Amino acid sequence: MRASLAALGIFIGTTTVIWLVAMGEGVSYEAQQQIKELGATNIIVRSRNPNSGDQKTDAQRVQTFGILRADYQRMLTNICTIDESVPMRELRFELRRKDRGVDCKLIGCARKYLELNRLEIARGRWMESRDDGEKVVILAHDTALRLFPFENPIGQTVWVGSEFYKVIGQTKPRAASAAIGGSLDSHEYNQDAYIPLATMRQNVGDLVMRRTGSGFNFQGEQVELSQITISVEHIADVDETAAAIEFLLKKYHDVEDYAVVVPKELLRQAERTRAMFNVLLVVIAGISLFVGGIGIMNIMLATVTERTREIGVRRALGAKRKHIIQQFLTETILLTGSGGLLGVLFGLMCGPLFEGMRDFVTMIKPDALPDIVHSLKPRIAPWSVGLSLFISLGVGILFGVYPARKAAHLDPIEALRHE
Repeated sequence: MRASLAALGIFIGTTTVIWLVAMGEGVSYEAQQQIKELGATNIIVRSRNPNSGDQKTDAQRVQTFGILRADYQRMLTNICTIDESVPMRELRFELRRKDRGVDCKLIGCARKYLELNRLEIARGRWMESRDDGEKVVILAHDTALRLFPFENPIGQTVWVGSEFYKVIGQTKPRAASAAIGGSLDSHEYNQDAYIPLATMRQNVGDLVMRRTGSGFNFQGEQVELSQITISVEHIADVDETAAAIEFLLKKYHDVEDYAVVVPKELLRQAERTRAMFNVLLVVIAGISLFVGGIGIMNIMLATVTERTREIGVRRALGAKRKHIIQQFLTETILLTGSGGLLGVLFGLMCGPLFEGMRDFVTMIKPDALPDIVHSLKPRIAPWSVGLSLFISLGVGILFGVYPARKAAHLDPIEALRHE
């Protein structure tokens, strides 16, 4: 019974380690996903005017700068860590519908823009491949309300610049993205309008002229792409991918008319979150198995006391101290090893048992558990299985050495006289 209870301590310790690591990994994964959704795995490549504010340059009629379509193709061809990429061109445009007008940001983009920016369609549809080059527009929530306050905009036409465009979709409201330090700028998604990138290139073009001041003074900017949003699969690839992008751009641009923006604040937040969970799990693992090790040592010390006469008989028959140490260490390792193996088997059932208990509690009282528990999914970490077994055997050796040495150093004569 004592041996079973001693192994039970290691069993509970090993199971606790695996379960808590699995729960911690699940919570950590959810936190990492939320950070990723904020844009931690995105790299923003922007066009910038290198001579902005230069009066001499501002006097020129047309300024040419920024990212080229050839740059975009080189990135896709040469950088293997790119998972998703969305090129875009954005301009300030006035959209009109009869007597109503709205000044919005007109964005020429690709089909992946919807998913990458977590936009959702409220009415109609998003752009498709058949829309490339067609005069179609998707209105953001606020833009649609200001142009069509009392009617469904789908199928209607709006005046974009000097041409009519057919409205094919409307997006749901989306909270504005906040500016994050010096990495990411804020963006108000509800005041946009979206057209296919091929349509913007065909109908608007790369060169846009605007009137400056009074009279017939015009100034233009020729930009092929305003921005490329690049997404990588793993946060660890962000810095490497950004460095490769900068290398390619420096090679083909004489002046620095671009900016490669990496969300450093989000990356640091992700690293801090991962570090906090790792520290927590290490502490829990240490405490759980340390308590189990103390239980093993107590049982073995009691065993040494009860088996004093047996030890004396073995020593009198010729057993050496190393044989006594081997005997007690073997017993200790068998106890901890069997408890550890059973703990691993039970620990691997963490997922089904957690989901079963969650469903049982929900069935009894639906509102008893917070929302995070319903979305939480334990994730067994392979390293926790090996670590728990290694620690359990290590605990058996560590806490079994003292009882084994105490048994080996008993005086054989006194041990034989022991009752």
